[in-house]
Amino acid sequence: MVRPRVLYVCHNHPAVRPGGAEAYALELYHGILEQGEFEPVFLAKGGPPLSLEASRHSETLLGLVNGDPNQYLLYTDGYQYDSLYGTITGKDFYVRHFHNLLIAFRPDIVHFQHTAFLGYDMIRQVRNTLPAVPILYTLHEYLPICHRHGQMLRTVNREELCETESPRRCHECFPDIAPQTFFLRKRFIQSQLSLVDLFLAPSRFLRQKFIEWGIPEEKIRFEEYGRLPVTPLPDNHDEGRLRCRFGYFGQFNPYKGLDVLLKAMKLLSEGAGENSARNGKRDGDLAASVPRLWVHGANLDLQAGTFQNEIRSLLEATRQDVTLVGQYEHDLLPRLMHDIDWVVVPSIWWENSPLVIQEAFSYGKPILCSDIGGMAEKVTHGVNGLHFRARDVAHLAQTIREAASTPELWDQLRRGIPPVYPMKEHVQTITGLYRQAIELKTADRQVP
Repeated sequence: MVRPRVLYVCHNHPAVRPGGAEAYALELYHGILEQGEFEPVFLAKGGPPLSLEASRHSETLLGLVNGDPNQYLLYTDGYQYDSLYGTITGKDFYVRHFHNLLIAFRPDIVHFQHTAFLGYDMIRQVRNTLPAVPILYTLHEYLPICHRHGQMLRTVNREELCETESPRRCHECFPDIAPQTFFLRKRFIQSQLSLVDLFLAPSRFLRQKFIEWGIPEEKIRFEEYGRLPVTPLPDNHDEGRLRCRFGYFGQFNPYKGLDVLLKAMKLLSEGAGENSARNGKRDGDLAASVPRLWVHGANLDLQAGTFQNEIRSLLEATRQDVTLVGQYEHDLLPRLMHDIDWVVVPSIWWENSPLVIQEAFSYGKPILCSDIGGMAEKVTHGVNGLHFRARDVAHLAQTIREAASTPELWDQLRRGIPPVYPMKEHVQTITGLYRQAIELKTADRQVP
């Protein structure tokens, strides 16, 4: 029996460079493959800007990933990407190369996980080439809404979150781009997205933002990320002990708030130093309650030099209490999570549904997070974690101190951690949506 085929399109492959959205997309691919109802094909952007390696084959833009005949990198060698409109300027990339791929793959459904660096035109090309094939699109962030990397942070004031877009407000953030251009940008992107049959939003917060932006409410469904089961290492420590070990897991970029966290650790370290100077030592009960931070993540090398210098300076200033672990293999996560007590998510932007929150919950770790957007939605203050005011260094330091010095708090919040949405259940929901979408398209074709 021939299984219906689902084509996944993503902006990057975790084998090229690690990232949350692409890691989830590949896990979904494997989940669909294991479930067996659909045959999945994974197509991800290869080459710059996330990898310096160009296509190895001059005769094709495709390359296999890890020898899997259903995983491919799609290179854009020789083509320019317009980040403002989200399009590749050489349209033959779509009408010739991507068109030919669609004819070769012949998917029964196309599920976009991301179109960055590939372009929203991919959606229209699917509709033009395979008009009867349903199109789904998972919204991982706010890139269609916001030209500033989808972060919805004002450039005129780095501390200000953007509540809503408009041509005038976008022009204020990018004075060299006319309001009329932002008007046309929105119309262009919306015209492509209008061809999508169903959008999936991993947070209710993000869903509402896109409804306000113009996606019809009935076309966008809340569906949380499914997560694979994990086996935490046993915690052999007694209840009620001080829990002073904190962990950061994420990208090293200005939006994730690592600088805010390191500044908070610097405040705490200076305070501990002052106390130890008064007491003549830094050991015993005082040392036991001093928070320690382990920083896990990557891609600092991709950031602006000023940000790189700031992070390195803060790491040097806090080296007594902060350990830079850096990039890590996902297989090491059980050990890394075992060695810390709390996970800190200090992002300064709205976020959507940070995978690190589900990962922390999977390992029974309470969260300290910014009090905004998808983070505040996923973590309930005083139940399974603590909120602090976004971008507020002093308040974060105070929250870390509270967590580290209140013995019963960790046990209380740990008991409030909810079950994590299993990938198997998520796959069942997704395949049900695929079946429904195909049935609706079939019914539409049969209408005289």
